[in-house]
Amino acid sequence: MTSSIRVALASVACASLVALLVAVAVVAAGRPPVFITSPSAASTTSSIESGVFTSGDASVSKKPDIAFVYAGVESQQPTASAAQSDLAAKAAKLIARIKALGVPDQDLNTSGYAVGPVYTPSGQTISGYRASEQLQVTWHDVNNVGKALDAIVQEGGATNVGASFGLADPKAAQAEARTLAIADARSRAQAMASAAGVRLGAVIRVSDLTSSGVPSARFDVGAAAPAATQLPVGQLTVAVTVEVDFAIA
Repeated sequence: MTSSIRVALASVACASLVALLVAVAVVAAGRPPVFITSPSAASTTSSIESGVFTSGDASVSKKPDIAFVYAGVESQQPTASAAQSDLAAKAAKLIARIKALGVPDQDLNTSGYAVGPVYTPSGQTISGYRASEQLQVTWHDVNNVGKALDAIVQEGGATNVGASFGLADPKAAQAEARTLAIADARSRAQAMASAAGVRLGAVIRVSDLTSSGVPSARFDVGAAAPAATQLPVGQLTVAVTVEVDFAIA
C-alpha cells in the first residue's frame, strides 16, 4: 500500500473518532446526572416490639335514675299566621300543665319548632300551613313517668309524646365497667403468657374502644289511652371494651 493511501486512511479514521467523541459528549450532556451510592452502614433496621396484646370486655347493669319525656303539639290552618297563633295557644296550655306537675324551668326545654306549608297530593298547590312545637322534660322520678304522660296528653293536649330512661351519672357506671374490662384483659393476657411460656410484664398501653354514649330505653306512647300508662323501668346495660398491651418480663 502506498504511503499516500495510508495517510488518507489515517485521516479518515481520525475524523471518525473525533466525530464519535463529539456525539458521545452531546448525548452525555443531554442526560440527567446519575449518582450511585452504597447503603450506609449506619442505616437503621425496623424491629418488632415484643409483648402480649389483648382486649377485655365487661358490662354492668344499672337501674335508670332519670327519665326524659317528650311532648309536642301541632296545628294546621289556612294561613301561616293562623297556624302559629293556634299553636301558641296549644303550647301555652301544654307548658302550664307540665309546670303544674312540679317541673322547674331548667328541666323544660324546646327541642323543636317549625312552621311550614302543606301541599296537596300533586305537590303543586299549598293547601294550608302546619305549625309544630316539641318539648323535652327532664323527669327525676322514674317510677311515675306514666302518670306524667297521661297528664300531659289528657290535660295538656299533647298530640305526640314519648319517654326514655337513662343514668344521671353515666360516667360512674362506665368507670366500674372499665375496671372490670381491664381485669378481663389482664386475665386473658396471663393465660396467653402462660401458654407461650413467658412471664407477663408491666402494662405498656391501655385504650378504651367503647363507643361514646350510654344506651337508653325509649318508649313512643303517642296519644295515651284513658287507661293509666305503665312504663316498666327495667335495667340499663353499660358495656365497655378496652385494649391492653403488656410487656414480657
